[in-house]
Amino acid sequence: MTDVAAEDGPRIEPSARVLLHDLAVRRDRDEWIVGRMATRTFVALPAAGARALELLGEGRSVARTAETLRAETGEEFEITDFVRDLAALGFVARIADRPLPDAEPPRASLPWLRPRHVRFALHPAPAVLAGVLLAAAVAVLVRRPDLLPGYRDLLWSPHGSLVLFSGAAAGWALLLAHELAHLVTARAAGVPGRMRLGTRLQFLVMQTDISGIELAPRRHRMTAYLAGIALNLSVASALVLILAVTDTGTTAHRLLAAALLLALMPLPFQCMVFTRTDLYFVLQDVTGCRNLYGDGLAYARYVSRRVTRRLRPGRSTEAGDRSAEAGDQSVEAGDQSVEAGDPSVPLPPHERRAVRLYSVVLVAGTAACLAFMAAVTLPVDVALLVRAVRGLGPGHSLADTADSAAVLVTLGGINVLWLVTKWRDRRSRSGPSSP
Repeated sequence: MTDVAAEDGPRIEPSARVLLHDLAVRRDRDEWIVGRMATRTFVALPAAGARALELLGEGRSVARTAETLRAETGEEFEITDFVRDLAALGFVARIADRPLPDAEPPRASLPWLRPRHVRFALHPAPAVLAGVLLAAAVAVLVRRPDLLPGYRDLLWSPHGSLVLFSGAAAGWALLLAHELAHLVTARAAGVPGRMRLGTRLQFLVMQTDISGIELAPRRHRMTAYLAGIALNLSVASALVLILAVTDTGTTAHRLLAAALLLALMPLPFQCMVFTRTDLYFVLQDVTGCRNLYGDGLAYARYVSRRVTRRLRPGRSTEAGDRSAEAGDQSVEAGDQSVEAGDPSVPLPPHERRAVRLYSVVLVAGTAACLAFMAAVTLPVDVALLVRAVRGLGPGHSLADTADSAAVLVTLGGINVLWLVTKWRDRRSRSGPSSP
C-alpha cells in the first residue's frame, strides 16, 4: 500500500467494524478466489487474507481481527491496509457508520433470463445428447465420406449476392447461437454475463464476458467454456444426419452442405489459443494460471528486450558481458534461483512453467496470423474490391452490377464495423475505468 493510496482511502479506526457486500469465495490450490458477482470484481487471496475476510464478515473489529490472526499464525498483519484495499475493490459497503459509495454494476445481456430458467444447461443430459449426435454423425461420415463439405459447397447458387448475404446471415446466426450457449450456461451457474462485439488481432468476433464463472465449481466452468464448441458440433452433427437422407444435387442438399461448412468453420479458430478463444480459457483453467495471456505477453516482452539488448550493435563484447551479467542477476527464493527482472519470477512454479511455454505459442501464433493476413487476406480483399468496382462499370448486366454492389456493401460494412469495434476496444482499455 503506497502513501498516496493510504491518504486517498477511507479513514479506518482500529475499533471500526466492516460491513462487506455479498461476496463469493472458492478455494483454488493454495489460494482463495474472492469476488463480487454484481460488479464482476475478483481477486486471489492467500489463506491469511481469506481468514481475515471471514473474521471481518463475522462482525469483528479491525483490531480484533488483527489480534485473532496474530494468535492463530504468530504473524503481524496490517488489517487496516487490507480493509482499505477491499474498499478500493468495491467489496466494502460500510466502515463503522460510514457507508461507502458503490460503483454502477455492469449491465448484463438478457437480464430477464434467470438461473432457474436455464438450470437444464448444467445437467449432464445436454452433454450426453451432444455426444450421441456427434458419434452418430461420425459413423455416417465413415460410411459416406462424400458428405464431408468443401469450400465449393459455399457457392450453392450462381448469384454471388445471394451466396454472400445468405452466408453472412447464417454465419452471424450461428455466431450468436454460439455466444448464447456461453451466456445461458453461465447464467445457469448464477453468472450475469454480457455479449458484445470485439476484436482478436485481425478478426472481428462476438464475445461473452462470463468472468464470474471463476467462482463456480470446475465442472460448471468447463461446461461454460465449452458450451459454444458443443453447440457448433451439435448443429454440424444434426446437419450431417439430415444430409444423409437428402437427395444429392437438390437445392436443399446444397444449402445443407453450405450450412454444415459454416457450422464447422469456427472450430479451427478455437484452437488459436493465443487469441484468447474458448480453448484458451480451458487451457488457463487446467494450468491453474490467473492471467495466462497477460503474463505470457509480459514474459515475451521481457525476453524480447533481453535479446535486443544482447544483439544491439556498437557494443564491445566486454561491455556486453557486463551488461548481460547486470541484467541477469539472480535472487534466491527458497532453494531456487530466478532471474531478476523476469516478470514470471513472482508466479508459483507451476504457473511460471506454463507462462513461459505459452509465451512461445503466443509469439509464434501471432506472427503466423499476421503473416497470413498480409499474404492472403489483404490481397484477396483488394482483389474482390477491384473486381466489384469493375463490375459496376458500363457493359455489365443488371445481375452483375447487383452482385458487385452487394460485395462492396458487405465488405465495406464489415471493415467499418471492425474499425469501430477496434477503436472502442482501445478506448476502453486506455480509459480511466479500465482495469
